[in-house]
Amino acid sequence: MNDVLEALRRYPDVEAPNLHAVDATDRLLLGEAAPLLADAPDGTVVVIGDRYGALTLGATSGHGVTGVRTHQDRLTGERALHANAEQLGIEGFTSHGLTPDLVAGARLVLLQLPRSLDALDEVAGLVAAHADPSVVVVAGGRVKHMTVAMNDVLARHLTHVEARLARQKSRALVATGVRADHPAARWPERTPHPDLGLTVCAHGGAFAGTSVDIGTRALLAHLDEVGPTTGTAVDLGCGTGVLAVALARSRPGLDVVATDESAAAVASARATVEVNGVTDRVRVTRAVGGDDLPDASADVVLLNPPFHVGATVAPAVAHALFADAARLLRPGGELWAVWNSHLRYRPALEQVVGPTRQAGRDPKFTVTVSTRRSAMTS
Repeated sequence: MNDVLEALRRYPDVEAPNLHAVDATDRLLLGEAAPLLADAPDGTVVVIGDRYGALTLGATSGHGVTGVRTHQDRLTGERALHANAEQLGIEGFTSHGLTPDLVAGARLVLLQLPRSLDALDEVAGLVAAHADPSVVVVAGGRVKHMTVAMNDVLARHLTHVEARLARQKSRALVATGVRADHPAARWPERTPHPDLGLTVCAHGGAFAGTSVDIGTRALLAHLDEVGPTTGTAVDLGCGTGVLAVALARSRPGLDVVATDESAAAVASARATVEVNGVTDRVRVTRAVGGDDLPDASADVVLLNPPFHVGATVAPAVAHALFADAARLLRPGGELWAVWNSHLRYRPALEQVVGPTRQAGRDPKFTVTVSTRRSAMTS
């Protein structure tokens, strides 16, 4: 198994000497679960939150488990798992959404703890509702990112929760058995926003939940200035779909595509689109930077880019999305972007997309409009 873990890559995610496909939590979880994996009947093991395939491939290659069901929120991670499996010639697993079929009848769940308590609540609730009543959940994370509240969330759904000793700055929580009185499923949640005239739906892992983050609000304030009334618009990195829904309502002649690589975001956006009655004008798709959309296919792109991955500030994520927007836009098309003012993205937008003007600015956020050049420059 160690040979397999050492061979794993992050590709197609960013790779660098200081970035690793396997961490101490992966190794801890596989070690804690080893006796259970050795006795697990085929088709009863589930892996949730595997970053690049260490848990899934470690279970299948190290313990001969087959029929493993796995769910990863980031599409990049899902692709990395499949790329690693193909490279190493490992089979015995299938990828699923965060849906009942993922955990139906499961007896063992390996879980990389999400940062969000809401995301953990949705996972634990799904397990309690659909797994075998005697299920064992072996969950882990980096100690610095774990809180006692995580134990409490698990304990709402599962009978017994035990914190194991920390090793190499990681810790495992082992939760066993389904509570007879576990709460009913509550995801996706929905919240009306009368000031915006729409309702937001969100699954547990969606950024900002059912609230509307202030960056999105800053861009919404300029939505009436967006030029095209017909053609195609893309909400790139759509989150819960607020911008896509608002644009579809204000521009009935536009076909809107909302895209995100997060499974939680895509599920949330689809629910938001449905509850707001714009399913005929908004299509939601899971993709990395709109990579499933043709070049020069959009008249306008809306973008509220993330500026961090997990707890790490990562401007490269936004720069990659600027390049994606440039690829998607037709010559003369516009990218409307909102970003934290201190990040000073305007020179990058000028270089990657084209001439850029400021549409609005406050102490925290800047809204810019970049017009796609007729030809790309290097």
